[in-house]
Amino acid sequence: MSNLSKPTTSLQDEDQEFVVMPDTNGRSYVCYLPKIEKAKSGKPINQVNISSMIVETEKRLKLKTPDELLEVFKGKCLVRQEGWWTYELCHEQKLRQFHVEDEKVVQEFVLGVYDEEATAAFNQNLKDVSTLKDPRSKDASQRYHAHQYTNGTLCDLTNQPRETEVRFVCSEPRAMISSITELSTCKYALTVQSPMLCKHPLFQEERPVWHTINCNALPKTYKESKVEKESTDEDKQIFMVTEVESPTNEQS
Repeated sequence: MSNLSKPTTSLQDEDQEFVVMPDTNGRSYVCYLPKIEKAKSGKPINQVNISSMIVETEKRLKLKTPDELLEVFKGKCLVRQEGWWTYELCHEQKLRQFHVEDEKVVQEFVLGVYDEEATAAFNQNLKDVSTLKDPRSKDASQRYHAHQYTNGTLCDLTNQPRETEVRFVCSEPRAMISSITELSTCKYALTVQSPMLCKHPLFQEERPVWHTINCNALPKTYKESKVEKESTDEDKQIFMVTEVESPTNEQS
C-alpha cells in the first residue's frame, strides 16, 4: 500500500524511478516511486514449512516449531462440556466423548487416538498451506496446526472408526477447547485455543506495508512544452537538411 503525500518539492535519487500522475482536477505531478531496500546481508529471506522457519538476521536463528511450542500440553488433558456430552482431549494420546451420571461414565465414544504418522503425512503434504483453516486465505488469524486422531470407536452409520482433526490456533488468553464440529458422519474437527502458538511468526498477523510517494507539481504547460519542443527539434532537422541539399541542386 502507498500513501500519496501532499505536493512538495522532492529530490529524486539517481536510481529512483518516477511516473507522471494526474490528480482529480487534471493537474500533472511527477511522483517518485518508493525504493525497496534489500536485507543488510544481501541474502534472500528463507521461508520454510511449519516444521522449521529461519529468520534472516545477522545470524540465522532457528525458531521452535509449532509442535515444540505445544509441548506444554504434554501429560495434560483439556475438557469441554457441551450439554449432555463431555469432551476430553489428552494431548497426543486420546480424544473421547462421554456422559457422566452419579459420577459414573454411562456412555462413551473414542473420537480418535493420536496418529503420529498420519499427522506427519498431513503436515508434510500440505507444507505451509497446512497452517490454514481455509487454504485460500493467507490471513494469519485463519491459521492452525493440525494433529490427526484416528481409529476411534466404530461408527454404526458408516461402519468405519471415528476420527478427528485437532486444530491448534493462536488465541489468547488461555488454552481451552473452543469448539467441536462434525464435518461429516463420524468425522470431527476440534479446535484448541493455544496462546503459545502466537509466539510463532506463521501465526502472527501481518501488517500492511505503507510507502510514502513524494510528488512535485508540474507546470500547466508541461505537455504543451514537451510537444512544442519535439516539434521544434523536428523542424530544425528538416530545415538543416534542406539548407545543405538546396545549394547543390542550384549549382547543378
